[in-house]
Amino acid sequence: MALRKLSVAIERWPIAGSFVISRGSRTEATVVVATIEEDGHVGRGECVPYARYGETVEGVAETIRTQGFAIAGGIDREGLLATLPGGAARNAIDCALWDLEAKLSGISVAERLGLASPHALETAYTLSLGTPESMEEAARAAAGRPLLKVKLGGEGDDARIAAVRRGAPKSRLIADANEGWPVEQFDRLMRACAAAGVELIEQPLPVGADDILRYVDRTVPICADESLHEAADCALLADRYDAVNIKLEKTGGLTGALGVVRAARAQNLAVMVGCMVGTSLAMAPAVLLAQDADYVDLDGPLLLARDREPGLDYRGSRVSPPSPALWG
Repeated sequence: MALRKLSVAIERWPIAGSFVISRGSRTEATVVVATIEEDGHVGRGECVPYARYGETVEGVAETIRTQGFAIAGGIDREGLLATLPGGAARNAIDCALWDLEAKLSGISVAERLGLASPHALETAYTLSLGTPESMEEAARAAAGRPLLKVKLGGEGDDARIAAVRRGAPKSRLIADANEGWPVEQFDRLMRACAAAGVELIEQPLPVGADDILRYVDRTVPICADESLHEAADCALLADRYDAVNIKLEKTGGLTGALGVVRAARAQNLAVMVGCMVGTSLAMAPAVLLAQDADYVDLDGPLLLARDREPGLDYRGSRVSPPSPALWG
């Protein structure tokens, strides 16, 4: 095997307006791209470092660089699992290896996954956290989309979710509190979501404060996000949650994510495949992972002011599988 060369780039992509959740707001997406070259072929993987998990952009980029010798020595994806913990850095390298393998072999990632004919998916579209008035206006502008993901944050969420329902009376709704609900407000906010016809609530309670989910009447199914990282977590969460949100940044790449999907199905948990705010390069492997998902939340590029070229093909809320020119 020819020597493989690893390189790293930090890129910044402007967000259309701002992206607001319970932990803060952003106006740009900062991503880290790992590129692996061999014999004139190039594999790429994109990740989005997340401060919630103790990651920084510079730290993730440096972690990727430390794997240069291992990449040059021919480490494979299984070896990478044993070398690096899950997280953004491993995600970028893992996805770059998948892409490179496809380029070198002429066998697409979809084929390797047993997907003879991957299909377009309907993705959720995210509404940022704001005042009830601003969220109703945003919902009205997005009311033609079939599935909306509504960012919530605690106090006032009952008014917010009612406002979104007024703005988009026909759209299906998912609520995402990003750990923002105080335990003492859980019952009231759950009832508000049920009244608005919300069909799934993501991570309402902080990690470590979600034991009460074992004992409450979950009138709306609850989805683990920040509480889920690896396959072993599924068995631990099955008595508290009804679904899990699988993101490549958390699982450390497509290889790890495939194991989480299997573990979730074994525990009879519904599967959402989600994303951070990034470009089409970050979404591409997740589109293949999500082919049989119960919920798809891969709208990252739709939230950007511009995407990379070539990107994924979005037609409204439907996203098609990646072209070979993009990834895989």
